[in-house]
Amino acid sequence: MAVVPTAIGLVLAAALFDYIGKRFGPRTASALRAAYYLPQVLPVAVAGVVWGWLLHPSYGAVNELLGLDLDWLGDPDLALATVMAVMVWFQLGYPVVIFMAGLQRVDPAYYEAAEIDGASWFRRFWHITIPQIRPEIFVVLLTCTIAALKVFGPIFVLTRGGPGNATMVPSYFSYLNFFQKSNVGYGSAIATVLALIIIVVTFLFLRVQERDR
Repeated sequence: MAVVPTAIGLVLAAALFDYIGKRFGPRTASALRAAYYLPQVLPVAVAGVVWGWLLHPSYGAVNELLGLDLDWLGDPDLALATVMAVMVWFQLGYPVVIFMAGLQRVDPAYYEAAEIDGASWFRRFWHITIPQIRPEIFVVLLTCTIAALKVFGPIFVLTRGGPGNATMVPSYFSYLNFFQKSNVGYGSAIATVLALIIIVVTFLFLRVQERDR
């Protein structure tokens, strides 16, 4: 949940900046960037309800389009992967915006020199884009990791931790114990441990970023 949005967002941002922006103009690139960012500004409850309709086993558009008959949110083997795919859709706009902002500070002379030398788009992306925006990659990885660790809204709206415990995550487990089971001490302990884990992960990310710098 950290690597997938970061990787897809990096490729999309590089394509928008280095290909779409140059071929179709910056306005087209900006419009596509805004489209990718749109899920970030949608209320989680509204987006979750819409995805619940799309993934419904009887009348969902996803099954109709794919010609399948799957219970995406009701099958224990599919539920977690389905929620993860929805979360990638939620988070994708953030990496795209951050990476496109980072690409604007890269010296264009690097790309021009590589293009003159005959480097393909992928080689320019791998040897210039990724090293130059490494600080932004660390930031996106960290924020996506924290978002994945503390995710609550999509789980609450789509699955309520089910089927069974297939999509039970710490934040929803804390909510379940705190509010529904009235086990306040246990729910608070879960939230406290989750907060400590996030602090440790953040510290490790910052140490690795500082060492890399």
